[in-house]
Amino acid sequence: MSDTTRGSVAVTRSAPAPAPAPGTGHPPRPSLWRRTTAQHASRGLVTILVATVLLFLVSLLLQPESLGRSSLQGMLPFAAVLAVVALGQTLVVQQAGIDLSVPGTVSLSVIIVTHYPGGDNGKLLPAVLLAYVAALAAGLLNGLVVSRLGMSAIVTSLGTNALLYAVVLGVSGGSPVTTTAALHSIATGRFLGLPYAVFIAVVLVAVTGFAMKRTVPGRRFEAVGDNPEAAGLAGLRVRRHQLAAYVWASLLYGTAGILLAGIVTTPGAFQGDTLLLPSVAAVVLGGTSLLGGKGSPVASAIAALFLSQLDQFVLTLGVSAATDNIVQALALAAGVAVYTVNWAAVRGWFRRVPTSRTQQ
Repeated sequence: MSDTTRGSVAVTRSAPAPAPAPGTGHPPRPSLWRRTTAQHASRGLVTILVATVLLFLVSLLLQPESLGRSSLQGMLPFAAVLAVVALGQTLVVQQAGIDLSVPGTVSLSVIIVTHYPGGDNGKLLPAVLLAYVAALAAGLLNGLVVSRLGMSAIVTSLGTNALLYAVVLGVSGGSPVTTTAALHSIATGRFLGLPYAVFIAVVLVAVTGFAMKRTVPGRRFEAVGDNPEAAGLAGLRVRRHQLAAYVWASLLYGTAGILLAGIVTTPGAFQGDTLLLPSVAAVVLGGTSLLGGKGSPVASAIAALFLSQLDQFVLTLGVSAATDNIVQALALAAGVAVYTVNWAAVRGWFRRVPTSRTQQ
């Protein structure tokens, strides 16, 4: 209901009531899907949660070894890393961007925290701080070029990624170095049977989700991503929010790289190569629109778990790595289709086709 004033008379306009359901005289009752999703923060959260539960059930029935203790202990740390990366990618996508510098930022963090200490636990803390400085620089570069110069996020982040890879190659020479014992203990140590990396990811997701949904800055952030022009007219600093998205995302990539360096005993120079496509897929499967606006950090994290288990399930089938990449691409395509295709229009089209053929 909205009020408009003409002269001194207030005119009240009411939204039209829903059309009555056929034969009842009462408005149609919302479908079970709409009633269920109305009680949640987003449709994407419900969708990916249901899909993840179904995937684990299918895995239990068809490939129970993919849910064995050793399999889960091997999968969960990498799922935590992907969740942290997807969390950063979510922030960028909410501002209608996309960050292709994920592999370079993660790889550079891995190289810094392994090559700089050289196995010396005493040098680990300075190495971690240096990794965050490098990630911050990458985020500032992306954010300033996109928000201030107005360049395409794809072109900017792709160029940044190439620059980061050059630094990685220059520092490492392409050769891996064994991680420090302290970092390995932090990343792979266990509490209640779960790796510390999982708890770190859960804390980051919870804090980001709370800040996004329950604080004024978080709501402003979503408002800017949803409609930058309107947000600017309302007095919000659009460029500052866009810059913040890339900076925080890059810091999260740096965190993921540090964790990854601890999980993999001898990480390769380009350890972040495999994280770009899954990070985008997790964001899309979590229901965040590629056009920007509202997103769910929790849904993106659950999608990361979904993709990690899907990868585990496919590999236990004995397929090749190439097939695994195809499956990830299909998952991304499915996510785009679920959230962007106007299924009501598609159903209407199929209903009209038989009618038109009958008339002919």
